[in-house]
Amino acid sequence: MRVFTSSQTATPADDDSIASGWMALGAVSVVFHLGLIFYGLTPALVSRPLHMALLLPWVLIYMANTPAQRISGWLLTILGIAACGYIAVNESVLADQYGFIDNYLQMAIGLFLIALALEAARRAIGWPLPLVALLSLMYGALGQYIPGSFGHPGLPLPSMVGTLTIAEGGLWGSLTGVSVSVVAIFVIFGAVLNAGEAGQGFMNLASAVAGRLTGGAAKVAVISSALMGSISGSASANVASTGAITIPSMVRLRYPRSLAGAVEAVASSGGQIMPPLMGAGAFVMVELTGTPYTQIMAAAMLPAVLYFLTVWVGINAYATRHDLKPMAESERPSAKEVLITSLFFAVPFVLLLERIFNGGYTPQYAASIAIFAGMVLLFFDVTLRFSLPGFVKRLSNAAVTAGRQIAVIGAIILCASLVVGVLSLTGLGVKVTSGILSLANDMLWPALLLTALACLILGMEVPTTAAYVICVSVAGPALISLGLEPLLAHLFVFWYALLSTITPPVCGGVFIAAGMVGENWLKVAFKAMALGIGLYIIPLAMVANPELIQLAVNPSGAVFNGLKVAMGLAAISYGVIARKALWQRGALIVTGGILIFVL
Repeated sequence: MRVFTSSQTATPADDDSIASGWMALGAVSVVFHLGLIFYGLTPALVSRPLHMALLLPWVLIYMANTPAQRISGWLLTILGIAACGYIAVNESVLADQYGFIDNYLQMAIGLFLIALALEAARRAIGWPLPLVALLSLMYGALGQYIPGSFGHPGLPLPSMVGTLTIAEGGLWGSLTGVSVSVVAIFVIFGAVLNAGEAGQGFMNLASAVAGRLTGGAAKVAVISSALMGSISGSASANVASTGAITIPSMVRLRYPRSLAGAVEAVASSGGQIMPPLMGAGAFVMVELTGTPYTQIMAAAMLPAVLYFLTVWVGINAYATRHDLKPMAESERPSAKEVLITSLFFAVPFVLLLERIFNGGYTPQYAASIAIFAGMVLLFFDVTLRFSLPGFVKRLSNAAVTAGRQIAVIGAIILCASLVVGVLSLTGLGVKVTSGILSLANDMLWPALLLTALACLILGMEVPTTAAYVICVSVAGPALISLGLEPLLAHLFVFWYALLSTITPPVCGGVFIAAGMVGENWLKVAFKAMALGIGLYIIPLAMVANPELIQLAVNPSGAVFNGLKVAMGLAAISYGVIARKALWQRGALIVTGGILIFVL
C-alpha cells in the first residue's frame, strides 16, 4: 500500500479553507459509516454506492499530484458521484432487474463505474491491481474465443456489466459490504487512536518492557510495531510511523544500519497478522469463511505470537554477531509515563474486547463504542491536561486520516471485487483450482507450495488484502478439497500474501526502511528474510500442526503444539543467524525442522 508522504498530502492543506473542506469531508465519511452501524439495515445498493461516492474525492482529488490530475479528478468525481447516486436512488427498481441491463443509460453508467473503479485503484496504489482486474474483465468479455478448457461459452455484455454494477455482485458484492460495514469502522478506530497519544503509549510500554535487554532498541521496535501494526493495517505505514522513532534509536546505539532497517520492516509486516485488528484482511476472512470474528482472532493468536517470538530470538542470534546494546536508562520512560500514556490505547482496547467477548456485540458495534471512548481521550494530552483546542485539532486530524484511509482501502476492495465477480461469472476459479490439483497430482504439500508461490508473485504487485482475496478465490477450493479446514486454508493464503513485504524483488516494507536508515535495500532485505523466517515457516507449521489454530476449542493441544513449534523456530532462527560453527548451525536447522514437521 502506498505511503503518503508530506509532499503528497500537503497540497490540499495549503489553504485553510481547503484544509477545512477535507476535514469536513472526513467527518462526513466518519459519520456516514458510524451511522450505518447504529441506524440499522440499509440496502446494499444504497450503502455501497454511497461508500464509493465518498471515497472518490480522496483518491481522485486529494491524492492528485499535478494540475491535470486534479482537473480530471474533479470531473471524474462529479460524474462518479452522479453515477453512484443513480444506483442508490433507483435501488428498488434495479433490484428487480436481477443484474440485467435494459437500457442504454444503464449500460453507459455501468461501463463508466467499472472504468472509474479501475482508475480510482490506479491512482490509489498504482497499475498492478487495475491491470489484473482489466485482464479479468477482458477474459469475461472475450473468453469464448479462448480454445480449450480455460475458455467459456460467453457472457452477454448487458448481463456481465449489469451483474458487476447494478446487482449485489461485482462492485456492490460482499467484499464491498465488508469494506463499508467493518473495515471502515476499524480504520476510524485506528485513526482516532493514532490522532491521540496511543502511539506514544505503545512506544513507552515497549521501552519499559524491553529497553533494558540485550538488543533492547530492536526489541522495542518489535513490540511497538506489533501493537501499532495491529491498528494501522499497512506494513508500509507502520514502518514509516514507528520507524521514525525506532530506527534512529538503533542507529544511535551503533546497530548495523542494515539490521536496524530489517528489524523495523519485519516487525511492521507482522502487524497485519496480530490480533485483535489484523488490518482489513481478517474482516474479509469473516465474510469469505463465515467464521465469527472472535474465532478468527483466537485462531490467529498463537501463530502471530510465534512470529514475533521468532523475530525476538533472531535479534538474540544477531547479538552473537554484533554488540546490540540495551537502551540507555535516560531514554527509557518512567513508570508514571508508561502508566499514563498506556491509558490512551488500553482504555479503548479493553472496551473493544470486553464488548465483543462479554457483551456479545458484533466487532463493528463494539469498535464503534470504543471509538467514542477514544474520542473522549482526545481531550487530553500526554500529561492528562484537558485542552479543547487540542481536542479539535486531534479530532480534525483523525477525520482526515480516516477519510483518506477508508478511501484507499475501499478503492482496493472495489477493484478486487471486479476480479472476484468475473471469477464467479465465468467459472475461472474452478478451472484454476483444477489446474492446481492437476499440477500437484492431487497431493497437499505440492499444492501448498504452488499456492505459496502464487501468493508471493501476486503479492509483489498488489496489496496484501487484494492478493489474499484473489489467491484464496482460486487456490482456496483446491486446498480445501485436499483436506484442509477452510479457516486453515484461508490463514495459510493470508500469511503468504504478506511474503512480498520483506521478500525481494518487490518488498515495500524493506524499501521504506532502507530509505529511512540510508542503507542498500538488498542488505536490509537479506537480514529481514533471516529475521522474518517465521513468515515462511509458520504457515506450513499450521498445516503440519493444525491444533495451532484451535486455541478456542482445544487450548491445551494448541499450547502444547505452540511450544513445540516455538522451540523448532528458535532452533532454525539460531541456525540461520547465529555465529556458530557450520555443523552446529546445520544441526540446529535440522532439529528445528524435525520438531515442527515430524514430531
